[in-house]
Amino acid sequence: MAGTDDTAADEDALFVLTAVLLTPARFPGVLGDDYVAACAALGLAPYAEGYGLVLGQDSGGARWTVVVEDVSLVAVAIASWDCGMEYDLSPDDRAVVCALPGWPLALAVAAPGVPEPHDPLPGPDGEGPAPLSPPDTEAWGPPQRRLGADEIALQWAEWREQIDDRTAFGRPGGPSSAERAPTTGALAGEAGAGEQESPAAPTGSGQHPGVRKALEAARAYVSSPPPPGRIRSSFAPGGARMLRADGPGWSLVARTDDIAFILLDEEPGEIMTVGRGPELPGLLKSLDELAVRPS
Repeated sequence: MAGTDDTAADEDALFVLTAVLLTPARFPGVLGDDYVAACAALGLAPYAEGYGLVLGQDSGGARWTVVVEDVSLVAVAIASWDCGMEYDLSPDDRAVVCALPGWPLALAVAAPGVPEPHDPLPGPDGEGPAPLSPPDTEAWGPPQRRLGADEIALQWAEWREQIDDRTAFGRPGGPSSAERAPTTGALAGEAGAGEQESPAAPTGSGQHPGVRKALEAARAYVSSPPPPGRIRSSFAPGGARMLRADGPGWSLVARTDDIAFILLDEEPGEIMTVGRGPELPGLLKSLDELAVRPS
C-alpha cells in the first residue's frame, strides 16, 4: 500500500485515503445495527478482535476497501490523523483479509496523480461482489438513521445546545417523555446542515409511540443482552459515557449524565428528545454496564 503522497508508478499500489475500525466496540453504523450485522454486510465472519477497513484508490483511480486483521495498526493511524499528525498506513500484505470493490462511506478526497474515483470494472467472468457504495442521503431508512445517530454522538455538544430544557420538557429537569427536537433538513450524513425548524408540538401524551417502543426495546436488552455492538459506550467529558444503542427501526444516542436522542425509521430526519425524568438515568446506567467499550 502507499500513502497519498506517493506516485502512481506501482500498478498494484493502493493509495490510502482514510481508514475506519470494524470491531464490536466501534464500527460504521451505516453497515448494521450491531457488529455481527456490520460484518455480514461486507461478507466477513464476526471475528472477535475485529478488522480495519482501509479505503483508497488503485493506480487507475478505482475505489477499493481493503480489509486487514491488524486492528492496532489501523487504530494508531486513525488516532494520529485525528490529532493532525501524518501517519503512513501500510499494513503488511499478510494482514490483508480481502479487497472489496467500492467504498461503504462517502469520501470527499481523492488520491493525487490518478484518475477520478470510480468503481472497478468487473472481472473477465463478470463475477464477484457488487461494489460497495455509501447510502443515498436523499432517502431515509435504517442506514441513514444509524448514520444520523453516529453524527449526533460525534457532535453531541452542538446538538445538545439546540435543546432548551424548559421549552422541550415543560419544566426544569423535564419529564420522562419524548418530544420532537429541532431537526435540520435531511439528517443522514449531514448532521448540522440545513435550516433549523421549530420544535413540533407534543404528540398525544407527550411521548411518540415509536419512542415508547424504542425505550421498551432498550429496557429488554437489560434482561436479554443483544448481539455484540448493539450497545456501545465511549468516553465523554466529566466522567460520563456516550452511549449508542440500536434496534430494528430505532437508534438511541445518550450521555449517561444527560438526556437521550432517539431516531426512528418511521420519522424521516426527525430527532426525538427524552428527558432525564425518574427512569432514564437507571436505564442508561444499565445499558452502559452491558455496552461494549473500546479496549
